[in-house]
Amino acid sequence: MSIAEARNKASEMRKLIDQGIDPIDARKKERSEFEPDEQSLIFEKAATLVHQELKSSWKNEKHSAQWISTLRTYVFPKLGSKKLEQITPADCAEVLRPIWLSKVETASRTRQRMHTVMQWAWAHGYISANPVAVIDHILPKQSHRPEHQPAMPWRQIKQFLSENVQNLEISDSTKACLLLLILTATRSGEARNATWDEFDLVGRVWNVPAERMKTGVAHRIPLSTTANELVRNLANHRLHDSLVFPSPRGKVLSDMTLTAFLRRAHATSDIDGRTATVHGFRSSFRDWASENGYSRDLAERALAHTVINKVEAAYHRTDLLDQRRPMMEAWANQIMRKSSLKKSQSMSSFFRDPKSK
Repeated sequence: MSIAEARNKASEMRKLIDQGIDPIDARKKERSEFEPDEQSLIFEKAATLVHQELKSSWKNEKHSAQWISTLRTYVFPKLGSKKLEQITPADCAEVLRPIWLSKVETASRTRQRMHTVMQWAWAHGYISANPVAVIDHILPKQSHRPEHQPAMPWRQIKQFLSENVQNLEISDSTKACLLLLILTATRSGEARNATWDEFDLVGRVWNVPAERMKTGVAHRIPLSTTANELVRNLANHRLHDSLVFPSPRGKVLSDMTLTAFLRRAHATSDIDGRTATVHGFRSSFRDWASENGYSRDLAERALAHTVINKVEAAYHRTDLLDQRRPMMEAWANQIMRKSSLKKSQSMSSFFRDPKSK
């Protein structure tokens, strides 16, 4: 809409107000005359429309699928066929009540997504107020802490890698991807989507572009000797023109592939506790850094976390790349068995050539 058009519309609305007419009511009346089906939109249809509008802005397809899946699971069975203007705060509270205390994180995400749909409905004139905004006054206070993703204790990672990733074949993208992910403390998507042009093996830096980062900010990762030689060996036996860790079909390796490998490895391992998640290795690194005296600043930059404090963020001008190098080198030495990777050895000894079978 041009500025002139906006000025004209504003003038028309002021005239309606001068006549004692609410512009929103007038718009609703006009819509009911020309679009009677849209006047009484049901929640499921509204949620689908909102999802279609939002998903183009999400970089993660998995998040897009989970967003609507949560509503299908917990909200649609009770509110899906209900008209937007008929939904009350009590209705929204009843949807969340079964999981409000038992599944705190899931309830929080479901509430947020319901709020987004109803906020959209309010902005488009379908409702006069958002019923989700006041449900905190109906539901009990959540005292349970959200459950974090299971992480493998950092002291057990050496044993895990020794049992499950030793004798790594060049063609095994799953194990190679997981190993680099652990060595660099990166997120799953950052590792799985890695491309050859992101790596500077001479300068020993992995440059992850902004569009592939959760924070939307480019991230430089100092490569330890182990990590650098891992990538160098993979580069000498490229399985794909651009992807470092291609799937057997030549596409980006699936996140579920890494998860399935961890589950299989845990089932045959002596390591106790819940099966660790891929993302959990970042927590393992963070715990190790804290327990071994590394500053919060270095550890948080290694994990590429967003600085929440605005004042601190204003002075957050350097990524401390060179200062992070010794920390990542020490982390690699911590999780790799010295017997399998001595300083005098090459990372190539960590691999097994499939042709040698």
